[in-house]
Amino acid sequence: MLLLLPLLFEGILCHGPGTKAAHILGLHHPAAEEPPAFYLLQTSSFANHSWQHTQSSAWVGELQTHRWDNDMGTIVFLRPWSQGNFSEEELKHLQALLQLYFHSFPSQVQELSSQFQLKYPFEIQVLSGCRLHPGKASESFLNAAYQGSDFLSFQDNSWKPSPGAGSLAQNVCKLLNHYRVIKEIMKRILRDTCPQFLAGLLEAGKSELERQVKPEAWVSKGPSPGPGRLLLVCHVSGFFPKSVWVRWMRGQQELPGTQQGEVLPNADTTWYLRVTLNVAAGEATGLTCRVKHSSLRGHDIIIHWDGYPIFLILICLAVLLTLVMLVVADSWIKKQSSNVNICSLHGLRLNVPTKVNIQEARNLGHQLCLAQKSWMKNSFLNKCKISLSKLR
Repeated sequence: MLLLLPLLFEGILCHGPGTKAAHILGLHHPAAEEPPAFYLLQTSSFANHSWQHTQSSAWVGELQTHRWDNDMGTIVFLRPWSQGNFSEEELKHLQALLQLYFHSFPSQVQELSSQFQLKYPFEIQVLSGCRLHPGKASESFLNAAYQGSDFLSFQDNSWKPSPGAGSLAQNVCKLLNHYRVIKEIMKRILRDTCPQFLAGLLEAGKSELERQVKPEAWVSKGPSPGPGRLLLVCHVSGFFPKSVWVRWMRGQQELPGTQQGEVLPNADTTWYLRVTLNVAAGEATGLTCRVKHSSLRGHDIIIHWDGYPIFLILICLAVLLTLVMLVVADSWIKKQSSNVNICSLHGLRLNVPTKVNIQEARNLGHQLCLAQKSWMKNSFLNKCKISLSKLR
C-alpha cells in the first residue's frame, strides 16, 4: 500500500519543520544530558479532491538536516554532514522510492477519504524517528495525527489507535494491520536502519551537534497589566542548544504565575526566550530571574530586579551633576571675563595716543572679551557633552 511508503524510509527521509506539529505528536526536545533524536515530520494538507500540499523535513535534535523538495523531487542535504555514513548509491535508491511515494500519496489518501468519509479540508501529520542510548537498545517511535489530534501509532509491530481517537482510528488501524509484510519492513526500518543512519550523523556532525553557546540575560518592565501591578520580563538570548530553564525566583523558591513564551530562533542559529511575571508593585523588590543551561556548567545566571532600572538612575545623576557644574562655571566665567576686560583695555591704552584711538581700542577690547567669554562657554559645554555621553 503506497500510503505506507514514507514510513519505510524513516531512517533516512526527512519530515518535520513545524514545532506545533511535533508538539501535537508528542515529541519533546530532550534534556541537555540526553542523546539527540533523529526525527521526521510530514505535514500534508488536503483542501479538496484535487488540491493538496505536503511539507517534509528531518532533524537531529534541534538542527534541521534535510528537507524534501517537492518541485525537484529530491532530498536536500542542509548540512555538510547530512549524508552520514550512507553511500551515494544508498541515498539515490531512497530518493527514488520517495519520488514514488510523494507522487502516489495524494491519490491513496483520496481513496481512503472516500472509503472512511473524511470531510475536507483536513490535515495529516506523521512523526517518526529514533534515539540512541549508550549501552542500551535504541528507542524508536512513530505517531500520526489527524486534524491536529493524536490518531494512531506503530508499536510492537502493530498499528494501534490513540486513546480517545474514536472509531475512525480503530477502523484505519484494522485496515493497516492486514499488511503483514509492510509491518515487518516498518519494524526493520525503525529498529535497524534509523539507528544506523543516526549513528553516522552523530559522528559526522559531532562538532556542530555538541556546540555550546552561553546565554545572555537581562530584565525589563513590560506594559502595565493593571493599577498597582508590574509585568517583570526576563530575556534570555544567544544560547545553544535549545533546552533551557528560566524562572522568576524569591530566594530559592520558584514563584507561581511565571509565564514562559515560545523558544524562538535567532538568525545565528542560537535561541531566544522571554519569561514574564505579573506581580504587585510592592512585591517586586528582591526578586531574581534565574537561568540554567548546559553551557553554564552549573554556574547559573542570576539577574536581580532592583525596582528602578539602572539607566534611569544614571540619567538622574548626570542631570544633577550637569546643573551643579553649570552654576559653578557661570560664576567662574563672570570672574574671568571681568579680569580680561580690565587687562585688555589697560593694555590697549598704553599703545594708543589719541582719544579716537582710545575709543576704538575700548571697542576692540570689548569685542575680544566677548570672543574669549564665548570660547570659554563653548569649551565648557563641549566637555559637559563628552562627559554625559560617557555616562549613557
